[in-house]
Amino acid sequence: MKIAVVTGASSGMGREAVIQLADRFSGLEEIWVIARRKERLEALKGQVPVSLKVLCLDLAREADGEKLEQELKQQKPDVKILVNAAGYGKIGPVGSGALAEEGGMVRVNCESLVRVTHQVLPYMSRHGRILQFASAAAFLPQPGFAVYAATKAFVLSYSRALGQELKARDIRVTAVCPGPVRTEFFQVAETGGKMPAYKELFMADPRKVVAKAIKDSMMGKPMSVYGPAMKLFCLLCKAVPHTVILGAMSPGAPGSRRKDRNTEKTGSRGEEGAEP
Repeated sequence: MKIAVVTGASSGMGREAVIQLADRFSGLEEIWVIARRKERLEALKGQVPVSLKVLCLDLAREADGEKLEQELKQQKPDVKILVNAAGYGKIGPVGSGALAEEGGMVRVNCESLVRVTHQVLPYMSRHGRILQFASAAAFLPQPGFAVYAATKAFVLSYSRALGQELKARDIRVTAVCPGPVRTEFFQVAETGGKMPAYKELFMADPRKVVAKAIKDSMMGKPMSVYGPAMKLFCLLCKAVPHTVILGAMSPGAPGSRRKDRNTEKTGSRGEEGAEP
């Protein structure tokens, strides 16, 4: 059975990936949708023309990760596409929130992504595609968003190396690095404070971000960056020393906005809403 596997499928860009894959790839016989919120996964069934296998799993839990592995061993599917879109973020200075949340970002954004990729790879055949959702935050260390940005830098580095390793198997890996995307991530984030106004200027439509990601993946591109602003940001981070950029971003720099240490903005678990 030819399938796609999508994590973070209950909302945001993971959900959008399920819809677009179902519409664009007639050869898929089933899509395995993975997230914590079962009711949202079930709601997707009536919206796509492909059979969905609902796996209600919390990828931060090792026991749930083992359930996915057992399912793969039992079904032995031919995985044509893997989309790792599960993830979450918390904005705020390091140490201002609970250690469990900071460690949780590492577990979900990094460890779980590696685990799912490791588990699925033995079942992927030639011409397969892997989309790993990173973020434009991966391009530069981010004070006030340090752990999240670091996890996305990990995803980008891991994906690029993995893509090189898998060329011999004709499996292409694309790291998806969007800027701000209009998903639940920011709706939840603003419960702790107002999002900086400049981010609204670069807010992208998740449908367009996912459409470009899929297109870039099919073209075998190692990275997908949506929009001219984020492409320019990527070039800036390559051309200008990070110490210079970070200095300009510091609280004392002209035009910078000082954040109160007690203000924390929370990202929603299980979806991507990456921001630079």
